Amino acid sequence: MKAESLPPPLLARELTGFLQGLDIDAVPAAVSGIAKWCLLDALGCMLFGSQQEWSRIMREEMAAEGAHGNSTVVGHARAFAAPAAALCNGTAAHGFELDDLLDEPIVHPGAIVVPAALATAESINASGVRLLLGIVAGYESMNRIGLAMGLEPAHRGFHKTALVGPVGAAIASGVVMNLSAERLLGAATLACSTASGIKSFAAGTGGGMMKRMHAGRAAESGVRMAQLAARDFTAPPSAIDGKFGLLEVYGGKDSEPRALVADLGKRWATENVYVKVYPCCSWIQAAVQQLVRLRGARLLAPKEVAKIRIGVSAYAAKNNGAVAPPDIMGAQYSFPYCAALALTADPTDPAMYTEKAINDPARRELARRVELYVDPEMEAAYPKHYGSRIEVRLADGKRLLSFVLDPHGMPADPVTEPERIAKFKRLAAPVLPAEKSGEIIRKVRAIEALASVRELSALLRT
Repeated sequence: MKAESLPPPLLARELTGFLQGLDIDAVPAAVSGIAKWCLLDALGCMLFGSQQEWSRIMREEMAAEGAHGNSTVVGHARAFAAPAAALCNGTAAHGFELDDLLDEPIVHPGAIVVPAALATAESINASGVRLLLGIVAGYESMNRIGLAMGLEPAHRGFHKTALVGPVGAAIASGVVMNLSAERLLGAATLACSTASGIKSFAAGTGGGMMKRMHAGRAAESGVRMAQLAARDFTAPPSAIDGKFGLLEVYGGKDSEPRALVADLGKRWATENVYVKVYPCCSWIQAAVQQLVRLRGARLLAPKEVAKIRIGVSAYAAKNNGAVAPPDIMGAQYSFPYCAALALTADPTDPAMYTEKAINDPARRELARRVELYVDPEMEAAYPKHYGSRIEVRLADGKRLLSFVLDPHGMPADPVTEPERIAKFKRLAAPVLPAEKSGEIIRKVRAIEALASVRELSALLRT
């Protein structure tokens, strides 16, 4: 073949080759350390989410299919085959808008990577080291493929988490399985054909349960594709960054394949994880945080507030402005509702996003006095920063002003270790006794020492 007719180098092969060769002694301690916290955060989200209605439905559907195996359905006594367990646990982890985020690519890694890696590790009785390496690799791949895909898919209405997630889950599972470089690339490229997910849940007409499922389906797909690749089921090696590949088909004009390998091994995804404080959409968090601080310890009565103005990016203004959300998902995606909630109640309380709370007449009336507008500084900062500018006009004439570029939980203002532990304990409390939660924390801290991840997963069953 003539030189000029050779295909261009496939950067995805370089990425998967690097991830396949990860060694725990070569991964920076800070990177693997944060990966442990990512594991704990995802487990907390799974435990809390396991009690929700959508998780019950998914679990019963898998049980009806007879999906028996060795992989834990977190928060329950059941064990399913790895893909089914990943589906249930991913749905639970993404189930209450509390799971982590990589801000610039706009993808949720923890709710996909951790369920996939954990289910796979249990199914083959892998060590804690393999689980940790799978998590590092899954986060890295979701971050890099998300950056390479650009923002256009999200603006067209795709849920980028669900587009990128199957590939990240396949790589996480493949690394746990210690697949060869060729088979790991095969798992990743097979997973490209399972990418899907639309953002109709953010249209303001009610989100239903669909978004919760996106993470579960991505985790399930990734596990299955890794299992198929292990049996030498193959895909085109160009399926990520080649002709008609994932980036070309979904990415559009602002895709950047070089992001797949830029500073590979120098910059790590886990160092840029956004840990959520409130159970609502990521770019609403800064507004809620500021409103809580502005009102202080005393809750305000709706009649005390004349108007709330919130300056945000154009994307947030367009997609998060529903004044009267009809369900839980809608409330968690509504600036007006979350702003009214932040001034009048405790926005960390999941009960404040249930249908009873969102139908409170006084809070609904206050939500109508919330004005969203595009702030030039916020627009210029998006998507690297998820800040907002706040003005509260009280009925007595006082004006309260605030501005935050990076909400608490972002890498620029990270949560502390005690905050991480407190979040896990709060989410686990409805499901597990305090002693068991404490033991889970100890196991996660020393995950490299576990000969089998089943020592950890046994604690996650009720």
